[in-house]
Amino acid sequence: MRAIGIVLAGGNNHRIKELTQKRAVCAMPIAGSYRSIDFALSNMSNSRINKVAVFTQYNAGSLNEHLSSSKWWDFGRKQGGLFVFTPAVTAESSAWYRGTADAIAQNLAFLKNSHEPYVVISSGDCVYKMDYNDVLEYHIEKKADITVVCKDMAPDVNVDRFGTLKMNEECRIEDFEEKPVVAKSNTISCGIYVVRRRQLIEMIEKCAEEDRYDFVKDILIRYKNMKRIYGYKIKDYWSNIATVDDYYKTNMDFLKPEIRDYFFKQYPDIYSKVDDLPPAKYNTGASVSNSLISSGCIVNGKVEDSVIFKKTFIGNNCYIKNSIILNDVYIGDNTHIENCIVESRGTIRTNSYHKGENGIEIVVEHNDRYVI
Repeated sequence: MRAIGIVLAGGNNHRIKELTQKRAVCAMPIAGSYRSIDFALSNMSNSRINKVAVFTQYNAGSLNEHLSSSKWWDFGRKQGGLFVFTPAVTAESSAWYRGTADAIAQNLAFLKNSHEPYVVISSGDCVYKMDYNDVLEYHIEKKADITVVCKDMAPDVNVDRFGTLKMNEECRIEDFEEKPVVAKSNTISCGIYVVRRRQLIEMIEKCAEEDRYDFVKDILIRYKNMKRIYGYKIKDYWSNIATVDDYYKTNMDFLKPEIRDYFFKQYPDIYSKVDDLPPAKYNTGASVSNSLISSGCIVNGKVEDSVIFKKTFIGNNCYIKNSIILNDVYIGDNTHIENCIVESRGTIRTNSYHKGENGIEIVVEHNDRYVI
């Protein structure tokens, strides 16, 4: 493809509460066996973008480990590859990334040393499938300076945490507001952009000169009347992991057959790091309905309408309903868990009871399995 890729994966989000205390948002587990960033990387690979940079920063330990081998997304090749950049002390800068534009500015050599004419920029905390070639062809056809992928949200969806935009009949963006107090439009930016590489370098360098750090505020909004910025609307599934409710709903969406078929049975595929684990084991007395059970799990109790991640043990007479159990959780006998998200590597003691009465409850338990 005639483009390189950039995945922005360094941000922190306090609205996901305890779930981001030990991992980045882009490392949030999705659908039993995936991470949030897998979807952006898979889209890059399936679009034949061979050279991709990932900018990580906040709580990047597990995310960097997940990205330690590029082979899972087919980036392990002689030309191109997967490049992971974290903030570093250099002769020019000793600051952390102060925004999305600053993250690109601190790694501008990646753009300058590339030869592809275009850049596809994507956020790493969204769940979707897309062929970026379609957006690029649209970008070239419109002779756009920047193309923003956008989506019309349902009237009942609160869009005040997104960037909202208005377009004219030719799909040129006339107005762009970032997280408006009162939204004037239900069309939101999906955090996916196509821009010419040399123009991006020019705009990023100007931002750096003026101590401007945010890609949306200091490029998209600032240049909306000076540059030809167009919107490219999508209608397929797209979800942003921005709050606890968003995270819960996104995982629960994968219990719907049409969503599973769309992501996992229709070409192109979604890829992730593969763990060498045995298949899930269901012992006598186990009962599972409308749930995702991942590899390495052992189930003895009853599971309904839930997503169970890898290496989870569910004891005898347990009842798990409408819940998400993250990786490597031990659930003792006679435990009731309903409307909850259980943090990874936790030990839920025997006879425990957890139920989210007013929304989703996040359960964080200390792992004492290995304490002598």
